[in-house]
Formats: sequence, structure tokens, C-alpha cells
Amino acid sequence: MPRQARKLSESGYLHVIQRGIGKQLLFETPEDYKYYLRLLECRSREKEVAVCTYCLMENHTHLLLFDKKGKITELMKTIGISYSYYFNQKYERVGHLFQDRYRSEPVESDTSLMRVTRYILNNPMKAGICPAKEYPWSSYHYFGDRSSFVDWSIMESLAGDKNAFAAFIEEKNDDVYLEYDSGCRHDDKWAIEVIHRRLEGRSGTSLQAMNRVERDKMIRLLKAEGLSVRQLERLTGINRGVIQKA
Repeated sequence: MPRQARKLSESGYLHVIQRGIGKQLLFETPEDYKYYLRLLECRSREKEVAVCTYCLMENHTHLLLFDKKGKITELMKTIGISYSYYFNQKYERVGHLFQDRYRSEPVESDTSLMRVTRYILNNPMKAGICPAKEYPWSSYHYFGDRSSFVDWSIMESLAGDKNAFAAFIEEKNDDVYLEYDSGCRHDDKWAIEVIHRRLEGRSGTSLQAMNRVERDKMIRLLKAEGLSVRQLERLTGINRGVIQKA
């Protein structure tokens, strides 16, 4: 079946989201987040695509971009290739890192632009991590900062000063925009219950006694259930690199 053509934006603004394949974590350490942001800054300047806001979650990214030259596809491709190479080399991993193509949605009005910005920045709160103002891997803290590569000019004209912007982000709302199933975090108690069910009452460390084929098959099943790489590493005692390659 041929791919559907992307919706074009008359305004030039697009909400873009990209997820790790099979809910694969994209960021393991602060250095990973920083590396992606350096790529985003460098490549967006090269392609002359303005980054209006961003939020990097563990297994997916949200971007609000402004592009009048049709360069977003090139931008996302070059970031994807460069970051995948970095991540696979660092964690001794092979294969695709990102799921399919990125998803995108035009943003055509000032009202939608403001609400999409709020939606993107509130992703950490939605995932139960922390309020937008406490999350370190979004553009929230750069509002009005001329030294940042983030172009806040449109939001400054719409939202006003920092206090007004902060109040808008914190407003109760029913914003619903482009999203993947985010694979919200589950605690270790839930993870242990899943492991026991899958292993018929045995603990996670029993995976160590399995042959490689059976072990890797079970690891894939547990990842598909929603267990994170970190949880599997903690609860099975198996090396992170082995879990990521399975």
C-alpha cells in the first residue's frame, strides 16, 4: 500500500512527533538528550527550519517547527540518521532506532499554535513525571531567551511575558493533539507481576539460565508488554546491551 501524502501547512507551522521503534528508549542518560539537542540546533540552522518548541521524552520527541521552504523532511532524516548512529554505537546496538516515518500535523491558527505549544510542554506532566516547569528536557525554560536556538518570537507575541506564558501553560485544559501511545511508565511492582506471569511464577533472574534464543524471545515479549530496558536490567540481572539487542 502506498504511503499517504503528508498534510501540508499553509502557515508553515507543523507539530512533529517521532517515536523509538517498538517503544525503544531514545535517551538513556543526560548526555543522550544533550547530543540530540545539539543535532537539532545544528541541523535546523543548516536547513533554515525554525524550532519553536520541543520536548524530549524517553521514547519519543515532540517538536513544533516553522518551515516555509519544505525542508522538514530533510531535517528529520538527517537528525534520525545521525542520532541513530550515535545511539547504536554507544550502546552496541544494531538496527533501526526510530519507528517508521515521523508523524506531522499542520498548525494553522494562532489559537492552535498556543494550545499545541502547551500540549507539547505538558507531556511530562501527562506522563506523571513532573510539571512542565520542572522538566529539564523541553524548551520551557528558554522562553524569551535570545541566546537559545529556539525561536519564541511567535509565542511571545501571542502569550506575552514570562509570567503570562507560565500561567497559560499551567491552565487546566483539554488539549488533545498528535500523539503516539506513549507507553507510560509502570513501576517495578507491576513489572515483577508481568515477569512472574510470563515466566509462570519464576523470577526475572531465571532468564539467565535460558539459552540465548529462548532468553531473547522472552526479553522481546517483556518489552512488548511495556517493561523498560532499565527495569529489565534491574529485575533480571542481564546486561543492558543484551536486552537492547534482543
